[in-house]
Amino acid sequence: MKTKSNIKNWSKKLFWIVPLIFLGIFACREELASEEFEISELSVKTSEINELLPAMYNSKFNFSWTPANNQGTSSAISYKLEIDKKENNFSNPQTYEIGKNIYSYDILIGDLNTLLIYTYGATPDTDITMQARVTATFANSSVKSQSSAVDFTLKPYKPFTNTLYIVGDATPNGWDITQATALTKSTSNPAEFVYYGQLKSGNFKFATSQESCWCQDFYTRDSNDETKMVYSVGGSGTDLQWTIDNPSLYKVTVNVLTLSIKIEKMDGPQFNDVWIVGDASPSGWDVDNPVALKQDQSNPFIFTLECSLKEGNFKFLTGTKGEWCGEWYRPLVDNQDLVATGMAQNSGCTVDNRWKVSAAASGRYLITINTANNTIKFEPVNVYMIGDATPNGWNMGTLAPMQKNGSVYTWTGNLTAGSFKFAKFNTNWCDGTELVAVTQDQSISNTSFQERIKCAGGDATDLKWKVNSAGNHTITLNLDTNTLNIQ
Repeated sequence: MKTKSNIKNWSKKLFWIVPLIFLGIFACREELASEEFEISELSVKTSEINELLPAMYNSKFNFSWTPANNQGTSSAISYKLEIDKKENNFSNPQTYEIGKNIYSYDILIGDLNTLLIYTYGATPDTDITMQARVTATFANSSVKSQSSAVDFTLKPYKPFTNTLYIVGDATPNGWDITQATALTKSTSNPAEFVYYGQLKSGNFKFATSQESCWCQDFYTRDSNDETKMVYSVGGSGTDLQWTIDNPSLYKVTVNVLTLSIKIEKMDGPQFNDVWIVGDASPSGWDVDNPVALKQDQSNPFIFTLECSLKEGNFKFLTGTKGEWCGEWYRPLVDNQDLVATGMAQNSGCTVDNRWKVSAAASGRYLITINTANNTIKFEPVNVYMIGDATPNGWNMGTLAPMQKNGSVYTWTGNLTAGSFKFAKFNTNWCDGTELVAVTQDQSISNTSFQERIKCAGGDATDLKWKVNSAGNHTITLNLDTNTLNIQ
């Protein structure tokens, strides 16, 4: 009987003990979960790099951080990175919106170096202390934003020059440094510059600007190796130059990081200057000051000119200006229209064939000459409005042109709220020249514009006009006078 009584008493005790055990387990889980949230607080760190070097310009400087704590709400978390000089206390930060579920961000060291020098006034080869701050915000408004900051010290290097000019009696403009010829900066390598053009017998070196003072920085020839350069700060050092003995077309490639130079003699066209002459052309019959065609840098046999042609005749002068019986490009027959593609290069005045522009054919053209195969192409220039403020929308390839009268293009209709710009092509993006605003979201009351050629310059030059409210407008564009009117 006592055994049954004990069992009965223990059953009553277990009835109360078991629930308490489960409550303890749940309480422990809640406590652990709370501790887990506290452990995962946001913190940020940077790459362990202190000195930036020119050779690192394509390397990456990394910012990373731990996940923020959403307090068990399952809320989405977005991150923002800010960088500023330490004493600014984030009053003038560079801000990067990182997005969701991303815990690191890379900046090219070349870009970071530029930021330190030009935005925060750092001195090359001198330490500057910066701060990085990551801020986490939550989709659930009940969770307050969290942030974490870290100090880091960097020693920047002196930035590469953004411009380089070739100067000397071997170059097109001689020793007139204010007219020195610019080299083309590589889009893939900021330390590389290229000159492609004629060089005469004589010498040359490189200047970093077109300032008239010869006390500026130069790149001159290394005394021990002609394929190497010396960086002469303020014109200091021995003024050694490179020498050209054989006049020709040359490609000169310069690397201001490795201080190397490569000079290549190229097989090129017979002539590197072509001018239009004739009463149908913008030059008239002035052989002393004719309008020049532009030589293509990637293919020096190609020359182009966009201009208005009026009723009359014209031909192309080459070689040397001012010589009526000098070198010319002429059509195969006299009074040739603008349809045939053949032409001939000849000298003298005996065979003086010319192109003829009729009254009906007058207008604005893009002229392309290929001196490798002696062909010519005349393409009428149309102008298209493109943008969500226009009836064309952003539908490249199906654009309706503006109405054309010679060099004047007009359009009348309703502009809706949105943006727009002008294009001289209707094929694929970056196929030709655009006419864009000079500032982003430019008011239509400001009619200043500039050319954007085949998307040169990237997105930074993709500037548009902004229409704030819909309304009927008349737009008139004159390509001869480069004027725009919006009423």
